[in-house]
Amino acid sequence: MNILKEFSLNDKCSYLKNLEQTTHYKVINNCSALECQELIERGYRRFGKMYFRPICPDCNECQSIKIDVDNYKFSKSARRVMRKAEHITSYIQQPTITKEHLQLFEKYHLYMKDKKGWEHNKTTADHYYSSFVLGHENFGYEILYYDNERLIAVDLIDILEDGISSIYFYYDPDYAYLSLGKLSLYNQIQYAKETQKKWIYLGYYVAECPSLSYKKEYKPYLTLQGRPKETEEYIWTI
Repeated sequence: MNILKEFSLNDKCSYLKNLEQTTHYKVINNCSALECQELIERGYRRFGKMYFRPICPDCNECQSIKIDVDNYKFSKSARRVMRKAEHITSYIQQPTITKEHLQLFEKYHLYMKDKKGWEHNKTTADHYYSSFVLGHENFGYEILYYDNERLIAVDLIDILEDGISSIYFYYDPDYAYLSLGKLSLYNQIQYAKETQKKWIYLGYYVAECPSLSYKKEYKPYLTLQGRPKETEEYIWTI
């Protein structure tokens, strides 16, 4: 692992209104799957070569959670979602960027701006590349979902030594009726079971943030305690 830069920034909170956040960043070259997992286990997330986690001194609302794959049971509703999308095909490969990717990414974010009030800034090819393609090393992948030849969703993940880290997911709003976000997560869990991975790292659960509060539905899950340094042991509890 080659840490190129390490710094902290204060900014408007991404998840809760009228609050500020302090985020710690590491820019890393040549990170291995095991090193990435060690950071994820300590509450970091990865976008490109950037690893980051919130370190707000007076707030602990961002809770890192991970699904216990061995003890997760698919509900009847989960199986209905999977059956409803049986005609959808998927492919896994290393992350790429195409015109289709950018058009779908833009369509999704315009939809979320109207639906949930997300802030919207039109993405560029450079920004997409640096966030979702760069730094994938040998463990970053994208799962492409197609209806016939139409790209309808992209699920960006890291397949690590002991689990799968969910990075980002976006989809075509025209296919919202298929519950593609749920489908992608169920597929991750199914893949983890088949390959004997123990965890699905879901990132941050924030109870008062509608875009993140849904994560509590995927039980059983564990929650990271505190913000352990790389030299400290990490503890996850039920």
